[in-house]
Amino acid sequence: MKSAQNPSRRQFIKSSMGTLAAFTIVPRHVLGKGYLPPSDMLTKAIVGVGGMGRGHIPYAGTRVGAICDVDTRHLQLALNALNGGEGVKTFRDYREVLALPEIDIVHIATPPHWHGLIAADAARAGKDIWCEKPMTRTIGEGKRLVEAVQQHGRIFRLNTWFRFSENFYGMNTPVKPIKKLVESGMLGWPLKVTVSRHTGFDWKFYWVGKTDLEPQPVPVELDYDRWLGPAPFKPYHPHRVHTTFRGYWDYDGGGLGDMGQHYLDPIQYFLGKDDTSPVTVEIDAPQQHTDAVGTWRKITYTYADGCQIVLDGAGTETKAAYIEGPGGKLYSGFRCTIPDIERKLAALPDPEPQVTDFVEAVKNRQKFALNEANGHRSCTLVNIGKIALELGRNLKFDPVRQEFVNDEAANRLLDPPMREPWSF
Repeated sequence: MKSAQNPSRRQFIKSSMGTLAAFTIVPRHVLGKGYLPPSDMLTKAIVGVGGMGRGHIPYAGTRVGAICDVDTRHLQLALNALNGGEGVKTFRDYREVLALPEIDIVHIATPPHWHGLIAADAARAGKDIWCEKPMTRTIGEGKRLVEAVQQHGRIFRLNTWFRFSENFYGMNTPVKPIKKLVESGMLGWPLKVTVSRHTGFDWKFYWVGKTDLEPQPVPVELDYDRWLGPAPFKPYHPHRVHTTFRGYWDYDGGGLGDMGQHYLDPIQYFLGKDDTSPVTVEIDAPQQHTDAVGTWRKITYTYADGCQIVLDGAGTETKAAYIEGPGGKLYSGFRCTIPDIERKLAALPDPEPQVTDFVEAVKNRQKFALNEANGHRSCTLVNIGKIALELGRNLKFDPVRQEFVNDEAANRLLDPPMREPWSF
C-alpha cells in the first residue's frame, strides 16, 4: 500500500472530485431489439465480488462497467458470471474505480470493516452508493459516512429491504401491516419487541471466531494486506477472510453483525425510531474473547419512552409475542390477540409512501427508503450491542450526542483508529 507506484487515497479522490458520472451513448440499433441502450442505464462498479458481490451483477436498469477485488479468483469468477466481461474493467484497488468518470453507482460488497471508508470515498468522488449491511463497523464511521453522503449530495441505499418489501421472516407478512398496527395504537404503548427463533428469527451463532489460529501462508491470489486495509494487522489464516470473517471483531460482529440490520431496521421503522437510539443496552452473555466473536444469551435495548427490543439468542423466551403492548400482542405468523385485526387494519390509511426503486432514486435524485440517515440509526443498534458484548457489561447511551454516558472505555470503541495509512 505504501509503494511509490500506488497513488495515495487522497490523490485518487481529488482526481475524481467534481467529475459527474457520464452515460455512454450508444445508438439503440447497435444493441438490437428489446435491449435498453446504455444511455438509458446506470453504469455501476462492484467493489468486492465474492458471492455477495456477484449477486449485484444482474439488477435491472444497470450495467457493470468495473469490478474490484483483492482476490484474483473472485475477479475471474465475476468475469465468468459476466460472460467473459467484455468491456468490464478490473481492479484490485477501489480508489482506481472511483477515478473512473463513467461510473454512476458503486456497489460495496466487501467485509464490513471496509464499508464506511469506501462509501465515504465514493461520495466524495461523486458516485451514488449501494452498500451491503451492516452499514458500518463502528458508530464513528457511520457518523462520518452520513456527513459525506449529505455534503456531496449523493443517493445512498443500504442493502436490506424488509421495511418496504417481501415477507418479514417468521412474521409471514410484509412490514406494512405491522407498521399500520403499531401506528393505530391498538397495541398500546410502550411496546416490547422480541427477536428470537420462537418469533421467527435465527441469530446464526455459527458465525463465531476461533481462538487457536496458527499463522498460515497467504495464498498467491490474495492481497492480504489490502484485504485487511484499515483493520489491525493479524497473521493470515483462512478462517479470517472471505466467508468466515464475520467471526472476528476486527471485521464484523458474528450473527449480530450479519443479521442485525435485516432484523432490527424494520423494527426501528415501525416503532418510529428512525431519528433516535436506545438509552440503555443490557447484555446477558459469556465473556467475549478479544479477537474472536462468541455467542450471547440476551441483549435488551430500552428507549427513553420505555419501548424495548429484546434479542433472545438463547431461545429461552419460548412463549414470547413478537410485539407486546398494554392493549394486545402480535405473534409470529401475524397472529394477533386483537379480534378481527385484518379487517380493522384494512380500514386504516397506509404508511407514508417510500422511494423503493434505487435506479429511479438515482435518476430523479430522491432519497431512498433505507438511506444513510435511518440506516445509520439501525446500524447503531448493532454497534452498541457489539460494544456492550466486547466489554461484558451494560451501558447507557446518549442518542443525541451518539456516545456512551460517563464511560471512557465504551467511548473509545465508538471510533477506534484505523491502521495506517488509512483514515477518513
